[in-house]
Amino acid sequence: MSQRFETNAKAEDGLDVFGKEFDRFAFPGCIHRVTAGNGGEALLIVGSEKTAIIDCGMAYCGSEMIKKLKKTLEDEGRETLDFAFLTHSHYDHIGALPYIRKEFPDVVVYGSQHCHDILVRPGAKSLMKELGEAAQKLYMPESTEEIPVENLIVDVVLKDGDEVSLGEEKIRAMETKGHTDCSMSYALEPLKLLFSSESTGLIETGFQICTPILKSFDDAFYSLKKCRKYGAEYICLPHFGMIPKYFNEKYWDIFEAECMENIKMVREMKDKGFSEDQMLDKFKEKLWSDKLEEEQPIEAFLINTRYMIRSALNKCSNDSV
Repeated sequence: MSQRFETNAKAEDGLDVFGKEFDRFAFPGCIHRVTAGNGGEALLIVGSEKTAIIDCGMAYCGSEMIKKLKKTLEDEGRETLDFAFLTHSHYDHIGALPYIRKEFPDVVVYGSQHCHDILVRPGAKSLMKELGEAAQKLYMPESTEEIPVENLIVDVVLKDGDEVSLGEEKIRAMETKGHTDCSMSYALEPLKLLFSSESTGLIETGFQICTPILKSFDDAFYSLKKCRKYGAEYICLPHFGMIPKYFNEKYWDIFEAECMENIKMVREMKDKGFSEDQMLDKFKEKLWSDKLEEEQPIEAFLINTRYMIRSALNKCSNDSV
């Protein structure tokens, strides 16, 4: 699911891939990182009139995220959070949403139609609670706080191309399927800053570009084409942050190449008669590390990798027809 790439930097923390002089959390405009804890990001946008958050991170650190969010709003002279935009329905991106709804009861939550539909399913909430508890045990074992799954609701469904005004700024929704069928990227204009979804990858520890395509590689390639065509001035990757402008086009190239490489790897294992479990073992051997566990529990890694393998198998079958 990931490919190593070369930069001129020495990565001491595994994610310092562009050198000490580049700060991946130095956002242009009035964007603030209010992330708390490992495993998921929460980015606050302070518009000229309205405020919005892109995702909100995991539930286990929801209380701490709210503290940072309230402090940042206060520092910016704002009293409330107006909007929340969900990139997709996974627990590491929206687990803390119940905390946001409790603190800001008038917040309007935006997401895709499929995200809306998923979040009303009892099974989805059960899985979210299970994975949230695993993350809590790993990252905050001393906590006795229950992982909440109530009020995980999309209020307003967005379609591709829909726009929401923040005043002088606006957020444009871009449907980017591939990681999930509910994935959305968001473009902040007029900055032309793209908050991409996991359907077009992310950067992990050790100079790796990860391709977590859980549903459809064909959809991911279409999403890649759409994001590339948008021509973002700035790109913010999920679970990572900003990448330098000079790397924008190279990133898309490497992501596409790595998708093809993983499809090839699965195809070769399939031809050798590997079972799905054997394929999973091979990908775990290739990708898993103690460093990666700082950002993702093993349970989530295994679930995601198994789905990625199935997605690649579907791609192989479709291409052979």
